[in-house]
Amino acid sequence: MKSLQELMDSKSNFVDYLYNDTISQYHKSRTGYFASLIAPEYTNWREEQRAWRESAVLFNQSHHMPELFVKGPDAKRLLEYLSPCSFANLATNRGKQYIAYTERGHHVGDCILHYYGEKDGFELISGMPVLNWIRYHGETGGYDVDITFEPTTPYTPDGKRSKYRFEVEGPSARKILDEVCEGGFPEIKFFHTEYVKIAGCRVHVLRHGMAGHAGAEISGPFDEMDTVRDAILSAGEKYGIRQAGTRTYYSTPLENAWIPYPLPGIYTGEENRAYREWLAPDSWEANMQLGGSLYSDNIEDYYWTPSALGYEKLVKFDHDFIGREAIEAGLKGPKRVKRVLEWNLEDVKRVMNSAFEDGPLYKSIEMPTAYWGWPQADEVLSKDGTRVGMSQYCGYNINERAMVSLCGIDEAYAAPGTEVVLTWGEVNGGSRKPHVERHEQTQIRCRVCDAPYSKTAQEKLRAVI
Repeated sequence: MKSLQELMDSKSNFVDYLYNDTISQYHKSRTGYFASLIAPEYTNWREEQRAWRESAVLFNQSHHMPELFVKGPDAKRLLEYLSPCSFANLATNRGKQYIAYTERGHHVGDCILHYYGEKDGFELISGMPVLNWIRYHGETGGYDVDITFEPTTPYTPDGKRSKYRFEVEGPSARKILDEVCEGGFPEIKFFHTEYVKIAGCRVHVLRHGMAGHAGAEISGPFDEMDTVRDAILSAGEKYGIRQAGTRTYYSTPLENAWIPYPLPGIYTGEENRAYREWLAPDSWEANMQLGGSLYSDNIEDYYWTPSALGYEKLVKFDHDFIGREAIEAGLKGPKRVKRVLEWNLEDVKRVMNSAFEDGPLYKSIEMPTAYWGWPQADEVLSKDGTRVGMSQYCGYNINERAMVSLCGIDEAYAAPGTEVVLTWGEVNGGSRKPHVERHEQTQIRCRVCDAPYSKTAQEKLRAVI
């Protein structure tokens, strides 16, 4: 087979294929080699979670995120046309959350974008579906652009990257950065950037926050990674800084309510056929691994819109872009919106207790993150059994002492405090995915909550808005 389209044509039911027979690129990249680069836990995930609320953590983002570098005379025109994000405020001293959609208004992907000026162009970080979407249009759309793709570290020939990337997070992050940066840490507005020096190295800083605090994402040349990391850890020792492993890192969305890697809406529509013919049969999109209780032969039931992901505020109609008409119509409603579901603890305990009692055995709830699909889609029902939403990402947060999940839910059921039900476990006793054990489905009562769920994150969000 030469393309994703040929792969799809060879399957009588492509949803069934994604649900049962794929091994996601995400899980492929979590190899033993990757674990040697970043430990799953440097101490233990519970203390690492607590550190981002009580002291500080250092997340290492240097290896798991692909990157795309786009420059040339048409670079801005290309990226602006592919996204509803406004480029009117484009500047070299501010980052941008970049999103892209199909002509039908279905979400393709999102990433972080930096602009370094006309000569050096743009850097787009993470989000394979959106990076592939950009690559395709850049190569086939007649744009005068130079595009360089850099995969995650396990897929690089020499195990090296152009840049390292760290996140310093927590209530003591500012004190640590103030000490480690030569001349102190500058005042930087949220999602703005600046250059500082750490241990003699020039470091690019994005004022950011992943776990509810005013953190900073810092990056620089890959060969300076150890020098910068050691300096930060040394300065942070007296503040109780901890390195956070991958188990902790992948639980951060439960606090900041970012929904990672929704299924890209590219599998339907003749207007997307050429793109599917461009994508390889072993591409990221060909290996999305659906999981969870939502099972539908209609793949569009797994698609997302801007409002469902909480991206409505990023959509600006000050330029022409792919999907403009569909998005404009969709935002008029009725629509889905982003919320957090707080799981009923009695129901959670009942599911966990099933492993130790006679009777039905329910799907295990792993901690701190409980997802087993990439992406995972669990159906959310109203009290009368009507499907009203889709839960995407779930797990435990020790700072809130709660099991929660992120979801897109119909506006009519989105008011905080509304009671809904989440179906837990897969159909027919579980899929053929080798990491999914045989089990029975059950239901977990949930309470609809604001997104983000963390009170600390909500306070920080209000501060920047």
